[in-house]
Amino acid sequence: MGEPTIRKIIHVDMDAFFASVEQRDDPALRGRPVAVGGRLRGVVAAASYEARRFGVRSAMPSATARRLCAELVFVKPRFDVYRDVSRQIREIFLEYTPLVEPLSLDEAYLDVTTNLRNMPLASDIAREIRARILERTGLTASAGISYNKFLAKIASDHRKPNGQTVIPPEKGPAFVETLSVAKFHGIGPKTAEKMKGLGIHTGADLKAQSLDFLEQTFGKAGTWYHRIARGQDDRAVVPDRPRKSVGSETTFMEDLARPDEIERGVASVLDDVWSWCERTGTRGRTVTVKIKYADFQIVTRSRTLAAPVASREMLERTSVDLVRSIFPLEKRVRLLGVSLHNLEPDGAQATQPQMTLAF
Repeated sequence: MGEPTIRKIIHVDMDAFFASVEQRDDPALRGRPVAVGGRLRGVVAAASYEARRFGVRSAMPSATARRLCAELVFVKPRFDVYRDVSRQIREIFLEYTPLVEPLSLDEAYLDVTTNLRNMPLASDIAREIRARILERTGLTASAGISYNKFLAKIASDHRKPNGQTVIPPEKGPAFVETLSVAKFHGIGPKTAEKMKGLGIHTGADLKAQSLDFLEQTFGKAGTWYHRIARGQDDRAVVPDRPRKSVGSETTFMEDLARPDEIERGVASVLDDVWSWCERTGTRGRTVTVKIKYADFQIVTRSRTLAAPVASREMLERTSVDLVRSIFPLEKRVRLLGVSLHNLEPDGAQATQPQMTLAF
């Protein structure tokens, strides 16, 4: 038996995707700090690089973003446009490999160990894909190239925007040692803080910990941390990954205070969820309602049904019944969301498109 083939993985990540689409389509926004999201309520869905210089970031409350940047321009999201552009980008990926694993509208893994163009260098493939994306969409992308998904994702962020970074096998473990654990994909802010309290600041610090210690301290995730600290990640690039849930939520311009307002609010967010179910021929058994109060406390209510939700009316009845469990209201509500889980095909009509070697 020969030595196992070293994989060539590319992680492509669009640069400030939503904001860049808005700047592309409206010349008046170019060069200005732009936030996609609600100006008065809600959170920033995306921020242009001009806005990021002021500290504006995605998932930041809009009010905080306005305080950081007085000149910030808020733009209402156009998800239909973003999805169309994402499909164009996906078509480009599939010209090089069928092994494309989308993570979201603006990023994906590609396994190009063998590829449809018979190109020997993954770095050349990434460079060509980025050029094709720019030519077709007018948008820039960054790419990371390495021998596994973990390192490819880290690498794609290394020279943003409009750049690419290669981490070859012989340099992977040493590269990881120099990084702050806060930059590791899969280590969130709370875990990074916990590690900091334990004296674990860098990949080298993490590597110095025993497997037993990491498992005792972090549970099952400890095994993962032990591996990535050594630059190891055996996860395959999996195309057509089944979707686990679908949901929609909205932040209201004014906090809701009456039960009838709450019930109408729940009904108002169902259209996106049900239209996706109809379009894909997919149904779900578990309905979940998310409630965010004015003080930002979040509660959820869920119900798993004996059979999949068969109609929009059934989804609305179940959702409204769930939200009634918080009555009488103790405080105002600023956000409501509805999601479906335990998805399965609706009979025969379901189709769910999902969307050392030289490097």
